Amino acid sequence: MKQLNKLIDHIVNRVNINLREPLVDVGPFIKDLIPRNSFALYYAFYSLTATHPLKFHFRHSSVGGTYFLGKCVVDHSILHKSDIRGDELKRKGHVVDCNGHNIKLRDDEVINIRDSFLMKTLVHNNSHDPENLEVFKISNTVSLHYANIHGTSVEGCFLEPFSTVDLSICHDCAIGAYSYVQAGELYHKRIRPGRIWVKADGAFEFNYQFPTEVLDKYIRIEKSRPKGMFMDFFDERKEDFIPIYSAVNPENMIDIPEGASVSPYAVIKGTCKVDKNVLVAQRAYLEDSTLGPGSNAQENCYIINSVYDGEDVTAHGGKVIYTHLHRNVFVGFNSFLNGKKECPIEIGAGSIIMPHTIIDTQETVKIPDNCLVWGYISKQEDLEMHSIPLTDFAALKGQFRLGNLTFEGIGAKFVDGFRHRIEHILECNGAFWDGSDETAGHAQQTQDISFNILQPYPEGDLKGLYPELSIDPLEPSEL
Repeated sequence: MKQLNKLIDHIVNRVNINLREPLVDVGPFIKDLIPRNSFALYYAFYSLTATHPLKFHFRHSSVGGTYFLGKCVVDHSILHKSDIRGDELKRKGHVVDCNGHNIKLRDDEVINIRDSFLMKTLVHNNSHDPENLEVFKISNTVSLHYANIHGTSVEGCFLEPFSTVDLSICHDCAIGAYSYVQAGELYHKRIRPGRIWVKADGAFEFNYQFPTEVLDKYIRIEKSRPKGMFMDFFDERKEDFIPIYSAVNPENMIDIPEGASVSPYAVIKGTCKVDKNVLVAQRAYLEDSTLGPGSNAQENCYIINSVYDGEDVTAHGGKVIYTHLHRNVFVGFNSFLNGKKECPIEIGAGSIIMPHTIIDTQETVKIPDNCLVWGYISKQEDLEMHSIPLTDFAALKGQFRLGNLTFEGIGAKFVDGFRHRIEHILECNGAFWDGSDETAGHAQQTQDISFNILQPYPEGDLKGLYPELSIDPLEPSEL
């Protein structure tokens, strides 16, 4: 394991150079985080389809348990049980509108990961970096358990567990546990744990801060290790994935209707039903639940004892338990909707549950139709300080404060932006597929998919590392 240890030291040094301001040492967070022998135990896997661009390159890397879809280059990095999802990579010749300028891509976009350590991280490309249109770039970055890197270039950053950087471009920043940041280009920022920050220059700024005493119950850092209810939740269910990853080509144990896609690398337990145009991604978890037409369960989602009426979105990392979602409900990144059998959650049609929202019920909680919900909720009365009708929010102009929430700007732009994005997610996932190529999305494009495994060296100085590999598309010939 000599080379593996050298690689870890190399990554620590590269990241710490970037994080000298703010001053962060990532060494204690990743040293011995993964037992060394575990690096040699897990196979990585990549998928082939007829509709996604293919080219993979791995060099001096450990990619244990990691899933790849789309074009990806990995150099001098450790990716452990991460998901690198390149299903929205832009193609050569694609025209991108950047601040009113139409720019044609000169090459296919590629995900480039260098000198980084990504632990159980989701990378979902949809780059919004106008200066790097052909490259979705992650470099000199450490990202810990169940963080999301979504639509952004991340350079020289440290992402604590369950954090999300979304549609942002982050340089040399430290993002605290369970923080959600969508605030444009950031330099040398330290974001407090539990901050929900959504900003669009000249339009609006949304800020919410979880109280420390509340957040510590769910996720905190103790002696450089994540602790709390979120980690316990995942640990209690991680053995359910063992049978799936023990098979090279696992089989689905559920009826899949026309237009729907359920990954064989998802856990399906109990009595579950999926309707047409449903998407259940790899590493999703479905137990005794029903997903109505066009709904989705994205990576690291857990849906347990719940009902989705249809066209409901559960963004990456959302956990939904004993909850009834009426139509067209959005549950944001890493939200925790922890209903109980004796006190469930009901969410009205058209409502938006903000990313990183916690609803942990002590009594039944009913959310009306078309509401915006955020923060920490345990009882019905908490909605008075943590929700507002979308029509009222859209009418806001100027400054608004409610509890730990502050908002400044034009509410209509905030609401319209969210509505547009939810519609985009549904379209991209194929929720509205009518049998035509024009309405096909991820659910239809991943129905015919093959999985291929990659394994590391089992012994010696290279133990835990993968050989240098380059996997290229087959060039058609006349033979």
